[in-house]
Amino acid sequence: MPIIVNVDVMMAKRKMSLNELSEKVDITLANLSILKTGKAKAVRFSTLEAICKALDCQPGDLLEYRKDQVT
Repeated sequence: MPIIVNVDVMMAKRKMSLNELSEKVDITLANLSILKTGKAKAVRFSTLEAICKALDCQPGDLLEYRKDQVT
């Protein structure tokens, strides 16, 4: 999939654990883990907003588009 989720990168930059982010955003660890690993099919804008607020970042810091590379 050409959408890359960089939540783990921003968490590392902010020195924030998955548990801490889960509490701040009020999302379950399971759902946050699904999002973090890039297995999520969708994300609500309200969730994206809460994550950006907790990590003090922009949506573009969390989501990245890369064209599929042809081999």
